[in-house]
Amino acid sequence: MWRKKYSLALIVTLSALFIHDNSSAQIYLDSTASIQTRVEDLLNQMTTDEKIGQMLQLERGSVENNLSRLSTFPVGSILSGGGSVPNAGNTPLKWANMYDSLQTYALKSRLKIPIIYGIDAVHGNNNVYSATIFPHNIGMGCTRNPELAKQAAQVTATEVRATGLNWTFGPCIAVPRDIRWGRTYEGFGETPELAQMFAASEVSGFQGDTLNGPTSILACAKHFLGDGGTIFGTSSSALLDQGNTILSESSVRLIHLPGYISAVNAGVGSVMVSFSSINGLKMHGNKYWITDVLKNELGFKGFVVSDWRGIDQLNNDYKTCLEQSVNAGIDMIMIPQTTAAADMQSLVSSGKISLGRIDDAVRRILTEKFKLGLFEHPFANRSLLTQVGSSANRAVARQCVRESMVLLKKKDGILPLRKTNARILVAGSNADDLGNQCGGWTIDWQGQSGNITNGTTILAGLKKIAPGTQIDYSATGVFTNTKADYSLVVIGERPYAEMYGDAFDLRLSANDIALVKKMKGYGAPVILILVSGRPLIIEDVLHYSDVIVAAWLPGTEGDGIAEVLFGDYQPKGLLSHTWPKNMSQIPINYGDPSYTPRYAYGFGIQNFTDSPSGSAPVCLSVLLTSNPHFLELTFNKQMSAPSAFNGTFSVTQNNTTLPSSHKVSLKTGDSTTFIVQIDSIQIQRSDICTISYTGGDLQSSDGGVLQSFNSLEVINGATPTSIAIPAKIMVDNYFDMNNIFIYPLGDGDSNDSFIFGPQAMAEYFVNVPTAGTYYLTFRIMSFESSSIQISYGTQNLSVPISTTNNWTTTNSIALTLPAGEQKIKVKIPSYNVLLHWINFNTEPTSVNNGKTTPFTARLYQNFPNPFNPTTTIGYEIPAKGQVTLKVFDMLGREVSMLVDEIKPAGEYKVTWDASMLPSGVYLIQVQAGNYFSVKKAILLK
Repeated sequence: MWRKKYSLALIVTLSALFIHDNSSAQIYLDSTASIQTRVEDLLNQMTTDEKIGQMLQLERGSVENNLSRLSTFPVGSILSGGGSVPNAGNTPLKWANMYDSLQTYALKSRLKIPIIYGIDAVHGNNNVYSATIFPHNIGMGCTRNPELAKQAAQVTATEVRATGLNWTFGPCIAVPRDIRWGRTYEGFGETPELAQMFAASEVSGFQGDTLNGPTSILACAKHFLGDGGTIFGTSSSALLDQGNTILSESSVRLIHLPGYISAVNAGVGSVMVSFSSINGLKMHGNKYWITDVLKNELGFKGFVVSDWRGIDQLNNDYKTCLEQSVNAGIDMIMIPQTTAAADMQSLVSSGKISLGRIDDAVRRILTEKFKLGLFEHPFANRSLLTQVGSSANRAVARQCVRESMVLLKKKDGILPLRKTNARILVAGSNADDLGNQCGGWTIDWQGQSGNITNGTTILAGLKKIAPGTQIDYSATGVFTNTKADYSLVVIGERPYAEMYGDAFDLRLSANDIALVKKMKGYGAPVILILVSGRPLIIEDVLHYSDVIVAAWLPGTEGDGIAEVLFGDYQPKGLLSHTWPKNMSQIPINYGDPSYTPRYAYGFGIQNFTDSPSGSAPVCLSVLLTSNPHFLELTFNKQMSAPSAFNGTFSVTQNNTTLPSSHKVSLKTGDSTTFIVQIDSIQIQRSDICTISYTGGDLQSSDGGVLQSFNSLEVINGATPTSIAIPAKIMVDNYFDMNNIFIYPLGDGDSNDSFIFGPQAMAEYFVNVPTAGTYYLTFRIMSFESSSIQISYGTQNLSVPISTTNNWTTTNSIALTLPAGEQKIKVKIPSYNVLLHWINFNTEPTSVNNGKTTPFTARLYQNFPNPFNPTTTIGYEIPAKGQVTLKVFDMLGREVSMLVDEIKPAGEYKVTWDASMLPSGVYLIQVQAGNYFSVKKAILLK
């Protein structure tokens, strides 16, 4: 009996101990416990490997075909890069199925820690087919309506959560200071006030009143810090994207930090680090800004995530990259592979990364997961699927479109357009292209032209809003009957995103300029709609447009633009960026000491009201026509033909006043335009001209008298200054271009640029001294057998080129040119053909690689090619000296430095490990003194 009692007591005691221990092990799964208690309980049960796993974020493509790895090697997060969609297909349901499948395997791990899934839902759930796509942030900044931005973020959060995903890499609160940057449209505008205004509203919209709400997702403020302040440099590694911000700390704090202060105060759960640098120090290794300022000074309690392989740029040694970035304060590392785990374990074991730093990172990550309620609700809420692309959500997006478009110019009596008894001619490549109006980061990383998702194009929107109006469309402006009440031209940019979006020239293409002029020639008022991710140089079309609208990248709801044009809503948008007159003004920002833009920051016409009857007419633009003796002055209202003219027009040419001999008449077919003839004018395209007016009897048809004005700038439409030949013409010295990319060369031969692109075109004006035969040579690099097309006058030539794999100069081709000025058009077939210069000469030449010295530094081996993930590179140098062996991507961006040291003459081999790089074409360049050689390598994974 006693033994029985003792045994029973022992059993009860042991049972109690067991129950207590088991209960302790499950505290983190108890939803009634505090988040802090749950985090500490879970952290105490984790091995170092499990902690490191929480700090890693893998790409969907690396795990979807091997789901079991999530249970054997649990990671903290999965992401979809731009264009990375479920294997089963791109529908909301298939996204939800994929997410639930990933989560199911994650929950099979020892501690059953759910993953958090990140995606770039930057203007709607833009990777998902049929989702609602909002205007990009540049347009949202023009609304000056943070409450509307919050609604857009709430809709986005709902549509993201419907697919199961729970983390967006947004908002982007960059402050773009140079509109040549390809990510300009991702920021709300050029001032810190806009970043501050919209950061908090979007964070609140994404995260909701509580993060564990059914439609809440984690927000991520990006890119910390100063990504919008990078400057153009003189080499391919110093472009705007991922470049260097050179500013004092006080200026960084004044311009680029306020948006993050606003986001942190709004409780943002994560922050993404920028690829770029501040004063030469890469942000991914910048402990001062990440830890000292963001975490300690600003009190940010969430976690910091790297950008895509962003840590890789810190050092050639990957383990060193890990050490520097984690110690700088990065908590989660965005990588496509899991190779970091072993290196991280080694760094912790050696004490180079402290366990305290690891615990701090994991504590931050787990806290956000508990806040999101992932442990209680880890799977997709499929009841939300019907809301993806719903009419209610699209109505919010349509309101964003209405308020974001900016009316830049208008003449009286044109807007709003009539809905009935009217005919509208619609032209332009962006009028009926949903992909173009959505821009980058839509379905695919770089975006795509065409019918890429569900939505309403601008053309379809016009027909929807005004079914009683006859609307005829031709992309090229070719109509059988050109008589109409309005001509509407929709032009601008095609989709692009980071890397590919940097641009040296923001002028409209020759085709777009010609189209506007053609439509103006039909006689109806021209309404110009610009679809673009940044302000464009519009001087060539300003005078030919009666109304100009900046529509930005409006997303899927193009009918929002039509609703404003037809008067259902008044325009509201105010410029979020200064609009420059020409490329020489860029970069230009509000507050600059010299500030004379075409349209100032904050400008926007916010009504359709015509000017009061009898009010003084306003001169909107002055054009020097192709006839150098005629100026055209266009006004905001109808003008009366002068019966007599007793006023005075005064023209200056390069600050010199010209004799005032002139006649004035009303332009035939356009009663808003006066023709002023001044016989003394002989203007070159490079000349700067102004016109002034001293009071006379010129007036509008309603009796308004033209008032005196001083020094209006004349838009110079004269024949361009031509280049006298024989001459070597650098390719970026064009008069006009279309669809080309321009990048610095910096290869030892010249610091000038090269151009390339799919079906790229550049035009050059040359002055031929005497008629005769001239010989052209090109400096090219080609990775395909193809041809360069040359046209002049009625002549069209095709210059065959072979694969070169390095810079070379072609043999001569003969052109028979008449004397005088000639327009030479050069077309480049693809990305695989790079052009550096064109040489016009009077004698044929046969050259060897375009070098005057022997070409003896060479790459003589590159095997295997294609390769995955390593290849051996052999090279030879002619003499002892400094040798560099670099690898560039096809944009000329340096991705690897393999050799940088002094070597004696001889042959060498080096192994290139490209395991951390994506598949693609790369250029390998060896340089020793003035000698260099380039070969192409193809990485296939």
